[in-house]
Amino acid sequence: MRLNLQLVRLKLLIAVLVCSFAGTAIAADGEAIHKGDVAVVPLRGEVAPSLLAFLRRAVKTAESNEASAIIFDMNTYGGRLDTAADIVNALNQAKIPTYTFINTNAGSAGAIIAIATQHIYMAPVSAIGAAAPILPTGEDLPTTAKEKTISYWSALIRGSAIKNGHNPDLAEAFMNKDKEVKIGDRVVHSKGAILSLNAQEATERINGKPLLAEGVVDSTADLTKKAGLKGSIVAIEPTGFEQIAFWITALAPLLLLGGILGAYLEFKIPGATWPGVISAICFALFFLGHYLAGLAGWEVVALFILGIVLVLIEILFFAHTTIVFGVLGAFLMLASLLWTMIDRYPGENFFPTGKALAIPLLNMFIAIVGSFIVIALLARYLPRTSIYRRFALIDSNPPGPSLAGVPRQFATALALTPGTQGTAVTVLRPSGKARFADRVVDVVTEGEFIASQTPVTVIQTDGMRVVVKSAAQV
Repeated sequence: MRLNLQLVRLKLLIAVLVCSFAGTAIAADGEAIHKGDVAVVPLRGEVAPSLLAFLRRAVKTAESNEASAIIFDMNTYGGRLDTAADIVNALNQAKIPTYTFINTNAGSAGAIIAIATQHIYMAPVSAIGAAAPILPTGEDLPTTAKEKTISYWSALIRGSAIKNGHNPDLAEAFMNKDKEVKIGDRVVHSKGAILSLNAQEATERINGKPLLAEGVVDSTADLTKKAGLKGSIVAIEPTGFEQIAFWITALAPLLLLGGILGAYLEFKIPGATWPGVISAICFALFFLGHYLAGLAGWEVVALFILGIVLVLIEILFFAHTTIVFGVLGAFLMLASLLWTMIDRYPGENFFPTGKALAIPLLNMFIAIVGSFIVIALLARYLPRTSIYRRFALIDSNPPGPSLAGVPRQFATALALTPGTQGTAVTVLRPSGKARFADRVVDVVTEGEFIASQTPVTVIQTDGMRVVVKSAAQV
């Protein structure tokens, strides 16, 4: 009965994970990109974390399918600078040629992102620039904060421009009004104002080289012709789920905490199934969010499920002989959870460093420490609650009178005093039933697991509880 019940719960967890990913795979990977195709990615609206999740997935999809190039169809007035920095970092790691088609607007953070691509083309009526940092309210930053912000972002945008073959002075002038842009003897932009360029100004050729944009085009199809790109044009569109991917990944520590606690309660309360369902939902949402954000694939789910299977094998078949399966399973589960949160791009080293590793490790640390604290509290106080007692004895209880929950004088009359010997009738995890003489009594341990038919000894009769311990440990 116990084996069948655990197998049913394992199947439930696997079903939740698989069904979640099956539905998502259709939505997220429906674009049929083949080797040599040109991927077109829309970059519209506010530059926000949800856009980052989509663009990151789009870049990885294009690279993994060996697209010949990726074109960002841009129309944005800007948005959050921190998100722009993450997008710039993603684009600067791209292994295939990157293009920006400024389809009307590349304002503020949009200009910073455009500079992070190798080639820029503009629509006939379009503009790029005005990337000076401001407060969310639209007001200027305080003087000191403004100087620090401009100094940092100027360095970032200059480095990005140099890497992608653009004029670093021009890129800095998008943000810093005190930056003069001079090419040869010609002053292209004077100090005193933030630089913005329209299509005609950006494509002006000076000393045989365009100022910024390589040409004026009417569409992405026109861009591919003028840029000499071959292959079919394939659009990568955001999925509906990607709009919530950021929020799911941001809640990663809480989802891990919920999954771990649910799994703990599932094995501590034999008669209840809701902790296992909650655990499965938390882990499914965890993997689902990171999958949508482009951070994880099917392989991490397979690794996690393999870890669950090994842990269950340890519990069901080798609980008293070896810990190899349990340790290996726990390691695989933790490794899959950490791997899921690591932002790794095709072609990078397998072992990440810096921020890519620090944030996942921090999330894992928060979840594990939080779980230890909550589990310690549950192990101490949960057996005393009425909710626990309601579920703990549902599974595999034999018929017969039960004396737990009755006043102390009845237990005393049965001579259930410290030192009384008996035998566990059911598995004590930590509650169950034990037989003393010819009477079956509801008992509870101090938290340890005691197998059925194990000799036990009463160590305490605490009010309405009979507390026992394995006779071998007394």
